[in-house]
Amino acid sequence: MRHIAIACGALLLLAGCATLEQKDKLREQTLDNYAAALRWGDFASAWSFVDPAVRAAHPPSPAEQARYDSVRVAEYDTQGPQQTGENTVEQTAHIRLIVKASQTAYDIVDHQTWRWDPQAKRWWLESGLPDIAPRN
Repeated sequence: MRHIAIACGALLLLAGCATLEQKDKLREQTLDNYAAALRWGDFASAWSFVDPAVRAAHPPSPAEQARYDSVRVAEYDTQGPQQTGENTVEQTAHIRLIVKASQTAYDIVDHQTWRWDPQAKRWWLESGLPDIAPRN
């Protein structure tokens, strides 16, 4: 009986490791896919990474949407991600934007918070799309 209990415990431990490994792999894929969407300036695709509750509560205003349409992403570099909780990571992205009409460039810093959703088995961006308003 004791051997069966040990075997079951070992299987649960291995299953937990596999789940953790899968979660980490999905995080890496999600962050890479999100970065690719932003690098291509595809803010509509990037929007699909945002947590549905955040999307419902904070849809982009017409002015924000126009701003996203008016820029091109020249650079997107990240620092992180850093584990901040069992199901959360944070990373900082440095984004260089070029205004299409004037060809002027400016930089922003985007502090991202990502949350693992165990039911959906996916990572959601809780911090929303970056605020790309130029800073004066």
